[in-house]
Amino acid sequence: MSFPDKEKRQQCWDARDDLWNCMDKNENERELCKEFRAIYESTCPAQWVKHFDRKRNYLKFKEKIEKEGVNLLNTIESQSIPNQSIARKNRIYRQIVQV
Repeated sequence: MSFPDKEKRQQCWDARDDLWNCMDKNENERELCKEFRAIYESTCPAQWVKHFDRKRNYLKFKEKIEKEGVNLLNTIESQSIPNQSIARKNRIYRQIVQV
C-alpha cells in the first residue's frame, strides 16, 4: 500500500477523531461505536490503526495516572511478582485503563 495522500490522511484522522469522541462519550457501551470503528479501520492503513490504538491507550493511562497520582503505580508494583508473565502485566494495565 502506498502512502496516503493528503485527502486520505485527513479522512483517516477524521474517522479516528470521530471514533475517539464516541468512545469518550460512551465509555461503558462500546456497541454504540462499532460503526465508527468500522469506518476508522476501513479508512486508515492497518499500521496507523495499530499506532493510533496504542496512542489512545497510552493517553488514557497517562490521564488516569495524572488524576490518581503515584498511588496507582504503587498498587501495580505491589501486585507484581518477580516472575510475573507479560500477559498478567497486560491484564493489570487493561484493568487500570479499562479500555
